[in-house]
Amino acid sequence: MKLRKQVTVCGGAIFCVAVFSLYLMLDRVQHDPARRQNGGNFPRSQISVLQNRIEQLEQLLEENHQIISHIKDSVMELTDTGAVSPSGHLPFRSANGSWVLPFDGRPTFLAVKPQDCQAALGSHGQADVQMLDVYSILKFDNPDGGVWKQGFDITYEPDEWDYEPLQVFVVPHSHNDPGWIKTFDKYFTDQTQHILNNMVVKLAEDPRRKFIWSEISFFSKWWETADIHKQEAMRKLILGGQLEIVTGGWVMTDEANAHYFAMIDQLIEGHQWLERNLGITPRSGWAVDPFGHSATMSYLLKRANLTSMLIQRVHYSIKKHFASTRSLEFMWRQAWDTGSNTDIFCHMMPFYSYDVPHTCGPDPKICCQFDFKRLPGGRINCPWKVPPKVVVEANVAERAHLLLDQYRKKSKLYRSKVLLVPLGDDFRYDKALEWDQQYTNYQKLFDYMNSHPEMHVQAQFGTLTDYFNAVYKAHGVAQGSRPADYPVLSGDFFAYADREDHYWTGYYTSRPFYKSLDRVIESHLSMFTRVHHHNKKAV
Repeated sequence: MKLRKQVTVCGGAIFCVAVFSLYLMLDRVQHDPARRQNGGNFPRSQISVLQNRIEQLEQLLEENHQIISHIKDSVMELTDTGAVSPSGHLPFRSANGSWVLPFDGRPTFLAVKPQDCQAALGSHGQADVQMLDVYSILKFDNPDGGVWKQGFDITYEPDEWDYEPLQVFVVPHSHNDPGWIKTFDKYFTDQTQHILNNMVVKLAEDPRRKFIWSEISFFSKWWETADIHKQEAMRKLILGGQLEIVTGGWVMTDEANAHYFAMIDQLIEGHQWLERNLGITPRSGWAVDPFGHSATMSYLLKRANLTSMLIQRVHYSIKKHFASTRSLEFMWRQAWDTGSNTDIFCHMMPFYSYDVPHTCGPDPKICCQFDFKRLPGGRINCPWKVPPKVVVEANVAERAHLLLDQYRKKSKLYRSKVLLVPLGDDFRYDKALEWDQQYTNYQKLFDYMNSHPEMHVQAQFGTLTDYFNAVYKAHGVAQGSRPADYPVLSGDFFAYADREDHYWTGYYTSRPFYKSLDRVIESHLSMFTRVHHHNKKAV
């Protein structure tokens, strides 16, 4: 009863203050001496403004009355139904003046009616791997796996490739964040423009060299500043298959916080630019730096006519589980798909990172020795204290066998004898020297491997689509089709942890003002897009 009186008195007080304020404002207008000296002439425009303000005030008062009534009814309902906490306490007012209902402690279940969700009307899609089930069975512990700290020891028999040689595709890449530690323009000026300028020159020096590029925001800015000769040289590299544009989005979009409209919009922006300026459509998706991966993105890529995709930042326990079951490649299907219309072939990278020490095989101490940017005398080195060596005739055999051992071990985690080995990191290849260091030394290793049949390996530079096509060919299926015995997966890969209990989830709720502003701007952009599309159809 006391609580009811407090709410009623509080509401009445607010109403009285608002009415009294309105009275004072009108009284001041009527008795203002300055206005009397002007003969009582009140400009019509000011009268109109005053009338509008009075109407707004009346509306606010009405809304306030409804809010107070709603609070009062809610409190009365809580009291009447006995909805109190286990301790018997009623709702109480906190220090900041808000009402708090003490924690009940009992689980709350919300009934979902089939008519509320169209997806619930049909049967659920069939998948071999449901991520919710995977999450429920894993311990998410972190035992020491040896050289592969988050995994396990990998072994193989030397004769496993005698009848089917291992195919290795080394894919050079450079991940360019459109704004991270530096601004977009600063990154472009300091590094990205040099990467693309070097690309035009260095790829043209040897047709065996390959490269992939993802971020069209940077690529379009470079294109605008390049002369006609550089543009034609770049177009020739793309059409000739030496440079592949992967995903083709304006950025490598976040997949956790972003609204699907923004994900679609940036993909359209990039794809339309590629169509207008180069006449190409991306075939493969490349996502090495989103912090977790959403099934929404796989659906959008499928609808954009991509046939294959790659992901990297997945919880290390999930990676270990998938590696142990050789399920790192799968057909990603939407949970609501009762057929296979949404299926897209997906490759999951198995190790800690997308940098060179964690991409050639399970032992980063060895893989780092094949990141030739880290040669002695450079600005970066190997944390494992064993530096790379320039490949020469005297050491090429030893170097090739050491690297092949890592390739073979990594290949044991997959179901085909085709292996993908990314070669790059953030803002790599910004110096001409690195292009020479990486391509020259690796080509010597490839030449040695390929010229020794007893090694049973065929190694070369490749693009992402080169790799996927080789997988499809090895299994005798069409591009984008499901190879026999490959699993079908439904679900997503959140939350992400790269090591121990380092969960990348704080950014879900950080910077709420910018998240809110982003949604507001998106709504205006979405409205503009719909109006523009409607007008084009009308024309």
